[in-house]
Amino acid sequence: MLELEDRSFKKDKWKDSLFRVGLLGIGGLSLFGVFAIFLTLVSQSMPSIRAFGLGFLWGSEWDPVALRFGAAPFLVGTLLTSVVALAISFPFSIALSLALGEHLPRTRVGFFLRTMVELLAGIPSVIYGFWGLFVVVPMVRQLELSLHVAPYGVGIFASACVLSIMIIPFSVSLGKEVVSLVPVELKEAALSLGATPFDVTWRVIIPFAKSGLFAGFMMAFGRALAETMAVTMVIGNQNSFPSSIFAPGNTLASAIANEFSEAVSNLYLSSLVELGLVLFVVTALINYVSRKVIHRMGVA
Repeated sequence: MLELEDRSFKKDKWKDSLFRVGLLGIGGLSLFGVFAIFLTLVSQSMPSIRAFGLGFLWGSEWDPVALRFGAAPFLVGTLLTSVVALAISFPFSIALSLALGEHLPRTRVGFFLRTMVELLAGIPSVIYGFWGLFVVVPMVRQLELSLHVAPYGVGIFASACVLSIMIIPFSVSLGKEVVSLVPVELKEAALSLGATPFDVTWRVIIPFAKSGLFAGFMMAFGRALAETMAVTMVIGNQNSFPSSIFAPGNTLASAIANEFSEAVSNLYLSSLVELGLVLFVVTALINYVSRKVIHRMGVA
């Protein structure tokens, strides 16, 4: 009997060891893929790095004819578009997270809202681009006319409006989960002390779930930084600093998508790859900072 138990124990231990090695191997392979992408971008960017150095980051000129390249206009356009999109989507994401996670979790209305949010995540970006061209751009043009600014229609604000719709599912997907995990005891205790449902939401649910909500917004922010097709179709694709939030501009991803097929010289191609390297590093830095902030918020 003891011998059978010993054999069973050794067999289970062998399975556990094999399972652990498999998980470590898969994790290591994923990490290797990230480093491989980074090294590929660095190696293909070396001609541009040698030619422009760190000046590439704050260079404001992008002239393929004269072979002078700078990433600053695209970097500013990327950050500006993503931040404005995040600001526009913020109230809608918070409201949907609270509705789906707390107030309407098992109702027909909640099921309908959840389905619509999931549907938004599955729509191809090119469809968002068409919708932006035919719906958002004319609306933005009318807004610009009422504000007495140049009625471009396309530009930073139009692309941010399209992006704000695209990133809502990413923040809501995590937000509704953390809201639903708020302990019932805390909410019932607040209600028993005379708190209104609004007080419970504002003083109990949001503070408890703040780290998860912030993580959801950082997921959405990363999605906005990397979006290409929809932004390319409505941002105006102007390789210069945007003069205002309504002016045309360009992002790192849209610049690569627009010009990669036209890169005839080695330096031109290398500069476009370096734009991809800048986008990779910016996204990694934002993810690192967001994880640090989430950790501090969770500990607090």
